Amino acid sequence: MLQETMKVRIKNGADMRILAELVQVANYYSCKIYLKKNGKQINAKSMMGIMSIGLSEGEEVIITTDGEREADAMESIRQFLRD
Repeated sequence: MLQETMKVRIKNGADMRILAELVQVANYYSCKIYLKKNGKQINAKSMMGIMSIGLSEGEEVIITTDGEREADAMESIRQFLRD
């Protein structure tokens, strides 16, 4: 299991298209991927979960990956949230 705290740097983080892309990136990997913000943890593979926490530029989130290719999944999510 890997865990990292980082700041969201994507502009227009609440944009549905961007959120859908994040879910698509997460679903590429078979491992479990969670995002946690303000005490609420969601499954990053769930569009409803991603929508429920919202992502705004400058906010901190905790990313957790667990399972097969967890390091690759962490890197992909990290890159997505920074770009």
